[in-house]
Amino acid sequence: MFILQQYNVYVYEFLQRHFTNAKNGGNPERVLNNVPDFDGGHYFICNKNDDKNLIMISLNIRYYKELQSHGCDAFLRSHYSGYIQDTPEEGYNVSLVFDLTKLPDDLDALALKAAHLKRNCFASVFYKYFDIQAKLEKGEPATHTRAVVHYRPDETLFIDAKSDRVTVIYSTIFKEDDAVAGKLFLQEFEQGRRSSQTAPQVLYRIREPPNELKDCKDALVGENVGYITFIFFPRHLTPANRDNTINLLHIFRDYLHYHIKCSKAFLHSRFRQKATEWLKVLNRAKP
Repeated sequence: MFILQQYNVYVYEFLQRHFTNAKNGGNPERVLNNVPDFDGGHYFICNKNDDKNLIMISLNIRYYKELQSHGCDAFLRSHYSGYIQDTPEEGYNVSLVFDLTKLPDDLDALALKAAHLKRNCFASVFYKYFDIQAKLEKGEPATHTRAVVHYRPDETLFIDAKSDRVTVIYSTIFKEDDAVAGKLFLQEFEQGRRSSQTAPQVLYRIREPPNELKDCKDALVGENVGYITFIFFPRHLTPANRDNTINLLHIFRDYLHYHIKCSKAFLHSRFRQKATEWLKVLNRAKP
């Protein structure tokens, strides 16, 4: 099945093109772009201070304040040292500035790093709870509460850590008849673990939250509400596996709903094809 990219493809290709042009001695261009992203994210690309050699990438996401409470600012400053601005563009949460006259040799890596900005905002909360789990496993004290991130209207992400695991729970809203398709799709995740014992455990519930969220006021109840629980053990949270785990979690909600819509489109196309064939049969059967 098709896997969605963890980064913004437009931002990546845009920066790659302008970086390459600058490296080859081309004249810089004036830029002004608005770029939408998943989960209501929004990128704004412009020239800082109207200087064509300075490209500024700004990002706005509605749940950024919730990520700030889990160390998002410090994580981004360490990850984008030399590029992140102390004061972001007005109306945006974080801004990066790239000087086309001072580019490194690996242009592709820099463009890809910038295109992962939203993913890295999201990653900060996961790194925090992965580190908490590692401390608890060693018997070290680590006081914490469950993370609650309202990544979409009426849809929430819950993260909690224990000494032997990290539990990640997505709540999502299925529209119309998507709940049936979503349930069938999620059953494949459960069955897929039987073929790979090293995969994380995946559980799902429809209408009611899992037992871990019985006391949580942010856990919704309803006919079209679904909960998907991932249970990650220490083997999934090693330094070698962390980034891949975060990549898959970051895009999971969009991946789920994208494939539900693709499945429905495929079924509708088959229905239309079959209906056309039967109409031909009926037309031939007329006396």
